[in-house]
Amino acid sequence: MTGNGYETIIGLEVHVELATASKMFCGCQTTFGGEPNTRTCPVCLGEPGSLPVANRKAIEYTMMIGLALGCEIAPHSLFHRKNYFYPDMPKNYQISQYDLPLCVAGALDVEVEGTSRRIGITRVHLEEDTGKSFHVGATGRIADSRYSLVDYNRAGIPLVEVVSEPDMRSSAEAQRYVSELRGILEALGVSDVRMEEGSLRCDANVSLRRPGEGFGVKVEIKNLNSIRSVGRALNYEVERQRKALDAGDPLVQETRHFDESTGVTNTLRSKEEAFDYRYFPEPDLVPIEPEAAWIEQIRGGLPELPGTRRARLAADHGLTTEQAAIVGASSTSLRYFEDLIAAGISPRDAAVWMAGELARALNTAGLGLEESRIAPVALAGLIRLVADGTINLNSAKKVFQDAFETGADPSALVAERGLAQVSDEGPIKAAIADVLAGNAAEVERFRAGEEKVLGFLMGQTMKALKGQGKPDVVQRLLREALAG
Repeated sequence: MTGNGYETIIGLEVHVELATASKMFCGCQTTFGGEPNTRTCPVCLGEPGSLPVANRKAIEYTMMIGLALGCEIAPHSLFHRKNYFYPDMPKNYQISQYDLPLCVAGALDVEVEGTSRRIGITRVHLEEDTGKSFHVGATGRIADSRYSLVDYNRAGIPLVEVVSEPDMRSSAEAQRYVSELRGILEALGVSDVRMEEGSLRCDANVSLRRPGEGFGVKVEIKNLNSIRSVGRALNYEVERQRKALDAGDPLVQETRHFDESTGVTNTLRSKEEAFDYRYFPEPDLVPIEPEAAWIEQIRGGLPELPGTRRARLAADHGLTTEQAAIVGASSTSLRYFEDLIAAGISPRDAAVWMAGELARALNTAGLGLEESRIAPVALAGLIRLVADGTINLNSAKKVFQDAFETGADPSALVAERGLAQVSDEGPIKAAIADVLAGNAAEVERFRAGEEKVLGFLMGQTMKALKGQGKPDVVQRLLREALAG
């Protein structure tokens, strides 16, 4: 819900490049990068006389996604030609699915601020990706470019589109939806889901309405290449539409581009309707009619999905909901957690550090866990130093931050900086004697029954020891000295 009595309506279209070895309708490689236009052939370039052949693995991966989202697998689905003219489309049409998609009627549950929401999945369909345009100019936008180049290496890569119902009501819900879907895709192993490389891309449809009214004018937002961008773009667009409605200005159905640098959306083109694409069945491809046995084989081979993983971690290790969400966010985070346990760290301590210091450092730096400079074995060494009393928690947190930024070994930093806590009674007794001699009035107050004064004397002693006294030893010796 947004302000001034408007309700926000959001639906997402998430495009997923599948991690198959070859393209959707030909044998060209799908690996990212490479010299432009070197991974192409007559089929993916649409040369006359070339014939497509559907990639069985891509169909199987699409059914895996559909089953993981609770979809029905259609007994009969078709490929269509989606006709439009743009330089990145070498055939001047895209082979896609129209009214008979492979997977329909699913749902994805997301949790936002402790509340669970079920987002409907309209369809999961299979198509081929387009080429990639490069607009040469100061901004990289076509309007400001001097000329454009096209790389067709990406053209023809298997692309799955997951279309949600317009069930999301805030940018936070949309971000959580994309994050949860990304986790499912990563767990299935059907895509590397690298948004920065374009293997996971998102378009958002957003409108505002008064509660109880029909849907408002829908605007589609393109170029959402990170979960953060989804939130920024939706927040901007909702506010733009609200101001227009309050001012009585008409909204138009259109496609808008999100500018990462400015954080605003700009008009790209008028929104197309289905009839603009002149869909008709692809004459060179047979229908997809998966046998029930094949579907059940795929269903039986589905891995543990993020929701189930979080519930298991919470139940098995007594983790909080937040801790289980972070530890079970991906196969990478789960391996990190398991490596900490294998290094002798308790599940509770491992989760506390992963959900605390490690998560904060990664978020601040804008990095993924796989980019962390602190390996599980290094973090385990630091956690052990805290557990056995060698270093206090505050010092450990400072060491962790320095190690995260520099890549240095945390245990080595503790040794280099002399941060190990003093447990030798000689230096501690000497420090206590000096503190008591310099605070005679406080000593008398404690001996008169003011127990709270102990905290002050403890603080002064720790200060004298430069924070390196082992607290339980310091407190025991301090009490003994005061009793004496």
